[in-house]
Amino acid sequence: MSTCIITGIGSGIGRATAIMLANRGFYSHYALIGRNEDEMRQTQAEMQKRLPEGSTRLYLIDLAFPERIPELVAKIDAELGDIGALLNIAGYTDPQSLLTTTLESFELTYKVNVYAPFMFMRECVKYMRQKGGKILNVASTAGMTPRPGWLSYASSKSAVISMSETLTAELSEYGIMVYCVSPGRCATKLRRRLAPDEDPSTIMQPEEVAQVICNLVNPNEHCLDGQNIVIRKSIKK
Repeated sequence: MSTCIITGIGSGIGRATAIMLANRGFYSHYALIGRNEDEMRQTQAEMQKRLPEGSTRLYLIDLAFPERIPELVAKIDAELGDIGALLNIAGYTDPQSLLTTTLESFELTYKVNVYAPFMFMRECVKYMRQKGGKILNVASTAGMTPRPGWLSYASSKSAVISMSETLTAELSEYGIMVYCVSPGRCATKLRRRLAPDEDPSTIMQPEEVAQVICNLVNPNEHCLDGQNIVIRKSIKK
């Protein structure tokens, strides 16, 4: 049994995945990453209903500062040990067109959506390469097709897809499997910023995406890495 690191556990897909994983028993410890402590504690409380005491630990960090990640991963390894899985779920968006996107907004989007996952993967692999493990990155269908008005977000998610595909081949020698999922419209806080007028009850829910993620990070799954797995909810007519 090993440690699973999950980012973005305060709400949405991250929270749903963390709670669902607590029921699966795949990992012995969970390092829960986020920046809103109140929301994180709510997620932790739900997980601890299903886990032995002390199985979860909160680590507060603002992913807008990815340079802090190496120290954080070293701390997680020292406190929980045996890092076996990394789930990069946290995301950020500031939907703007080209002419209204500031450099500061563009940089922040990339720091959270691209630089932070890169740093987590680089640092975790230093520990995972001895025994192997699993990395799962959450991208988006927005990274697959043109999305006018979502320039920074869409391009950042395209980068996540490319990183995942590249690292699948690069890390296979260590026994590390890299997965990438691209959810479509999903009722999260991030989605509300992208489509504020949308009725969240009519689209995919975080638990539906979490179900797919949990199936992929099952230690017995060995066939679905190396591809961009699209998760969409069928529209009933």
